[in-house]
Amino acid sequence: MIPGARIAAAIEIIGEIEAHKRPAADVMKDWGHSHRFAGAKDRAAIATLVYDALRRRASSAYIMGEETSRAIVLGSIRQLHDVSIGTLALHCSGEAHAPPRLTEEETRRLSAMDLSGAPDHVAGDFPEWLAPSLAHVFGPQLVAEMRALAERAPVDLRVNTLKTNREKAIRLLKHLGAAPTPLSPAGLRLPPAQDGSSPRLPAEAAYAKGLVEIQDEASQLAALLSAAKPSEQVLDLCAGAGGKTLALAAMMQNKGQIHATDRDGVRLMQAVARLKRAGVRNVQLHALRKGAAIFAGLEERCDLVFVDASCTGIGTWRRNPDAKWRIRPGAVAARIAEQDRVLAEAARFVKSGGRLLYATCSVLKEENEDRFAAFLASRKEYISVPAPTMAEMAGLPLPGRFASPLGFGIRLSPLASGTDGFFIGMLRRG
Repeated sequence: MIPGARIAAAIEIIGEIEAHKRPAADVMKDWGHSHRFAGAKDRAAIATLVYDALRRRASSAYIMGEETSRAIVLGSIRQLHDVSIGTLALHCSGEAHAPPRLTEEETRRLSAMDLSGAPDHVAGDFPEWLAPSLAHVFGPQLVAEMRALAERAPVDLRVNTLKTNREKAIRLLKHLGAAPTPLSPAGLRLPPAQDGSSPRLPAEAAYAKGLVEIQDEASQLAALLSAAKPSEQVLDLCAGAGGKTLALAAMMQNKGQIHATDRDGVRLMQAVARLKRAGVRNVQLHALRKGAAIFAGLEERCDLVFVDASCTGIGTWRRNPDAKWRIRPGAVAARIAEQDRVLAEAARFVKSGGRLLYATCSVLKEENEDRFAAFLASRKEYISVPAPTMAEMAGLPLPGRFASPLGFGIRLSPLASGTDGFFIGMLRRG
């Protein structure tokens, strides 16, 4: 496909996403099925155009003066791709499946790239209804933080210390540009390719043999800050597909016991192959069944209960840019209710002197510090562990700037730490 045809395809796909509010991955898949002439490189290039357009949807529409799929795609190309006006005009020739020619108004706007006077939600590319909550968290840094959350994300890996060390893993993945992550001692970072594509890790021996796992550095830090130790009894209450379960098992050197569960049994069973590949032997998976008692034998017996709570996922918008345009105001209230429920459930299993680690990939105070405050107001036997103490317990030299200024825990973000947006807090039962 010629570049113009790829642009036209991206415009078509964005139009479908906008019209029906469908996940981008589903629309891309359907487009690929109905356009089988498009090769793998074409599909990858189109996907990059689509996801970049979603990253800069609001600002591109503002620059172009209209919210059409064409305006969003053309504006994002000028913002995120090294394409001159002349080259873009050549791509928009109106011939051989290319988009129609640029109008004089489009040429003027694409040349000016004027965002002056744009409101915060436009300059930062996020839904307007979230502006008050996000401004409360980030203050004058709001636009800068949200612009960082609209950038492409690198690929972060966690070295499986049950099988290798970071130095050996770097040598094995040197051809992909692997470098140590700045905060996690077990992390590697692969830079994004110029075309925005990700490396084909399943084709790498280091990945296939379980030497590394895909895991954002913030998620790695959440596991490390739990200070899980060999011989402990650990309950991973919201295990998902097992990413943090694997990290906890490596920290515990395959000793002690980890009980991992999730309300999505299908997703939890995806962990089976991952555990085997990683050489993990101290994990039991428990698929929850409606109406069944949850780990009655573990009540008040766990050294650590790890809660990676269901949340709005705002902190992952670099990786899921379409999600920010599908989220609705009611989602926050629904997540808050779920978070309060899971915290109350988790507290049943923490023994005296034990720890409850609560993490979300959200940056909203309502889902994080406010949940701690609500929990502590009704559970006087718990205290919040200060951020410096958390870092000291984990042996991590985390800079003090990551301590949340909003009352509890540790906050991470693309601008501040180069990671996904994350909250990590710890409660200790007295």
